[in-house]
Amino acid sequence: MKVLALILSLLVAFPVWGNEPARLDIGGSALVATGRGWGGPQPLELRLSLTKAVPYRSYLVDGPPRLVVDVKDTDFGLARPQDLFGADLAPAIRWGPYREGWSRVVVELPGTYRIDSAGQQARAALSQITVALAPVAAQDFAPRPSATAALRDLPEPAELPAQPGDEGFTVVLDPGHGGFDPGALAEGESEANLVLVFSLELRAALQARGITVEMTRSDDSFVALERRMTTARQARGDLFISLHADALPQGQAAGATVYVWNPAADDRAAEQLSLRHGRDDLVAGADLTGHDDALTGVLMDFVRTDTQPRSESFARWLTSRMSLMGIGMHERPVQRATYSVLKSPDIPSVLLELGFISDHDDRANLLNPLWRGRMVQVVSDAIVGWARDEAARAAMLRQ
Repeated sequence: MKVLALILSLLVAFPVWGNEPARLDIGGSALVATGRGWGGPQPLELRLSLTKAVPYRSYLVDGPPRLVVDVKDTDFGLARPQDLFGADLAPAIRWGPYREGWSRVVVELPGTYRIDSAGQQARAALSQITVALAPVAAQDFAPRPSATAALRDLPEPAELPAQPGDEGFTVVLDPGHGGFDPGALAEGESEANLVLVFSLELRAALQARGITVEMTRSDDSFVALERRMTTARQARGDLFISLHADALPQGQAAGATVYVWNPAADDRAAEQLSLRHGRDDLVAGADLTGHDDALTGVLMDFVRTDTQPRSESFARWLTSRMSLMGIGMHERPVQRATYSVLKSPDIPSVLLELGFISDHDDRANLLNPLWRGRMVQVVSDAIVGWARDEAARAAMLRQ
């Protein structure tokens, strides 16, 4: 009975999604300027990231000039247009359901445009609709002549009940290495010191936005890998970010990279966690003391069905912000790995390589307060946006 009650409680805490409409991944969506306006409107590109490919159509209407994108079988949930990255590039953006089976996005444009291209790229668990807009002279603007009012029947944007800090949202920052383990070394600089400086600056920025921050270390001290995860769990962390700046042979790697857990290693991770942690220190809110390895592994894998996609969602938020803010990234900015600090089954976790200390440009960036300030803004914006998205999803589950 005790085991059954534990499983039922986890089912309530970590619901499994069935066949559902596509959902907007606002962290991977954006409105971006793709060039200079040279005195007029800038070329724009609308990117809508969805959890699966759906039929869509895009067209222009007038009075004022607007881009309309209709998407089938799509739920925007409580995502707010004002939280779309780049929303300030347009006078107004609205979205919502407009008739059965369809939702609509309306972007009021800062001038007259034409649709240069539109397409959808589908991947295994994500699809992106991209509409590229090129500015044109007023006489060349060719909106749909018989379009009805594009804003008809669209609801007012939903307001979230609280900001991340209002509900005690907690981020755990994990500056890698420390103490007798300096990490990578190059030109008299150590990885441990560089990531600690960045982490302290990021902590200050997050606290200023009302977010609770815990750090696995706040000075030049050594913290064992297992202890870092325990610290995150004891802090009831909502997000765990491990920060590094590794070294590789010259020319082999440069740019920021985000790592998430590799699900193919779940069985091995469960075994190692069971051996190296107390059973009461594996899943927050559940004491697995007295349960055998098989059941412990099953429960940890079950919990990961919730945390793994949330970790991947944050990685998309983060790399999207880095891309749009011009932060140099590795050619494969999101990768999967089996780092120990990513093993926690119950806390969404990523490892962020800020750059490679072995690369001259990356090292110069890490030493530059202006670059660090820009990167701090990118990471804090991604955290706040992802936290709001998480709150919206939680609100939908409660309804």
